[in-house]
Amino acid sequence: MTSPPTISVLDLIPVRTGQSTGDALRASLALAGVAERLGVHRYWVAEHHNMPAVASTNPPVLIAMFAAATSTMRIGSGGVMLPNHAPLVVAEQFALLEAAHPGRIDLGIGRAPGSDPVTNWALRHGGPETADPERFSEHVTNLVAMLEPAGVGLQLQGRTYPLRATPEAVGTPAVWLLGSSDYSARLAATLGLPYVFAHHFSGSGTAEALELYRENFSPSGFGDEPRTFLTVNVAVAETREEALELARPQLLAMISLRTGGPLGPQPSVEESLARPLPVEHEGLATSMLSRWVVDEPVAAAERIRELASVFAVDEVMVHPIAGARAGDPADRAPARERTLELLVDALR
Repeated sequence: MTSPPTISVLDLIPVRTGQSTGDALRASLALAGVAERLGVHRYWVAEHHNMPAVASTNPPVLIAMFAAATSTMRIGSGGVMLPNHAPLVVAEQFALLEAAHPGRIDLGIGRAPGSDPVTNWALRHGGPETADPERFSEHVTNLVAMLEPAGVGLQLQGRTYPLRATPEAVGTPAVWLLGSSDYSARLAATLGLPYVFAHHFSGSGTAEALELYRENFSPSGFGDEPRTFLTVNVAVAETREEALELARPQLLAMISLRTGGPLGPQPSVEESLARPLPVEHEGLATSMLSRWVVDEPVAAAERIRELASVFAVDEVMVHPIAGARAGDPADRAPARERTLELLVDALR
């Protein structure tokens, strides 16, 4: 039997009914502790803004918290949405994180806004959009250069000014490019960066994007070979029926997001089971669930192995989507913790 894939975690820090932001953070910190105990390789947080069910708004702040609370896992962003930020600011943030936690920091960079148009406007102070392909490529290149310990030379008014993200760096964070399109795959290949396709979100075009990346990869200072892994939504319980129940809050939330429905805190499992699914959305729900891993432990582990084989990766980043039941402690996410425990145990 082949070795099981390495398991990593993506955390959006969900906020459910009856939780405060502080509760959600404490629940995710507890989840990170479980993940590290289980030998999870890396733990990433996302960047989303102005969403009532997502507390993962500021990756550098969160990474500092999670890195301080753990000792062995790599901690990173999945990802920093670069159009929202000046490249130098991101370089400074992650240079400091790498200095504080050497060899443990990942900088995943994305091009999506991670927010609605109004919030995106506020993030940019009303300034111009910076996600167009030409500017994004330039900003990624500049950011990567700024992270180098030697810094870069900034040409201004006929003079060269030295620019360093931090005074005396002895290392750099690992930089990954994230995406859900052919554009991101081509850019990562051109720059020679590790690349992750957002399979957990998009679910289509994964094989094509990864093939494009691998075929066009140019070796760089980040490695001689293409590096990638798979992301997938996961809920695992003792039975498939229970896993489906636990996945329902996330399912309803994603359907609302995709169809323009109202968004709110993530409902409990009991609340979501009491909400009928409109007939016109049943096809969408079926399509989503077909791309997720929602099952009992043995079947879930087999599906993870299958996905790793199909997409030729040796690492799978799971997004634990199992919801909470009424009465669960506000500062813990028992079903998310149990998802990791059951899956990792079944993969051994």
